[in-house]
Amino acid sequence: MWFKNLQLYRFTKPFELDPETLGKQLEEHSFVPCGSQDTTRSGWVPPLGRHGSEFVHATSGYLMICCKRQDKLLPAAVINEALEEKALQIEEREARKLPAKERRSLKDELVFSLLPKAFARSSLQYAYISPHDNLLVVNAASAKRAEEMIDSLRAALGSLSVIPLASNSQPIDVMTQWVNSAQPAPGFELGEECELRDNADISSVIRCKNQNLAAAEIVNHLKTGMHVSKLALNWQERIEFLLDDKLIIKRLRFSELVQEQADEIEAGDVATQFDVDFSIMALELSGFFKAVMNALGGENLNHPASTDAAA
Repeated sequence: MWFKNLQLYRFTKPFELDPETLGKQLEEHSFVPCGSQDTTRSGWVPPLGRHGSEFVHATSGYLMICCKRQDKLLPAAVINEALEEKALQIEEREARKLPAKERRSLKDELVFSLLPKAFARSSLQYAYISPHDNLLVVNAASAKRAEEMIDSLRAALGSLSVIPLASNSQPIDVMTQWVNSAQPAPGFELGEECELRDNADISSVIRCKNQNLAAAEIVNHLKTGMHVSKLALNWQERIEFLLDDKLIIKRLRFSELVQEQADEIEAGDVATQFDVDFSIMALELSGFFKAVMNALGGENLNHPASTDAAA
């Protein structure tokens, strides 16, 4: 169970729920499939799926949780095609042009009739809580998906106070300086990919892949007023990742050295293997998070962005 993308949130007060209590609260909001007229539903499931029954998988002090979402697939093209056919039948039968208001009402009726026949697509969203680091780590590539999971967690717990992790220095400034000097913070190495944006025109974008980022052509773009909005980095030859200007970590990849640690431990079943992988990943990421924040000038605990709310 290796995370690929990271959205990081700081608890504004210590997370003190034990695994058993947390699990019971999540179970009360467990996943229920879409009904005939539901377009989407979400709820909590055991992280181990069919290989486990606990709604919280705890190891080494870390708490893994999993939210399942189900969406009905009803493409707009299908609805519009059915609408046109139905509208044409009415217009020919009654020899009149269907007004916009009546078309909208007809469309609602069609959606109502088509939903029970629509296919359902399910997805799993994993996250883990690190009480020691006071962090919530969500495996999501977009802030929207992470926020949806946080809303579900808040609904299950009654309240949840978290803020997105933020640094004292702006990531774009730090990443630009790293590329400009070809010298990132100690422990980090430049990768071969970056995204450059123009300070005066954000629609002006240059994406570089498989490039030597210390090359003169890259530096010249920076001299003309562009900044680095995404940057591929390597941390201690253990983790490769892409950092963006929102402090979102994407395309996370653990080195063979890290994954070999998991391979060296004999796991007799799926649950044990999950436990081993999760433990090694979480311990590795704990040090990684501290290194990233230190490289960005330390953590800013006073920034205004917040998802703090209470039900």
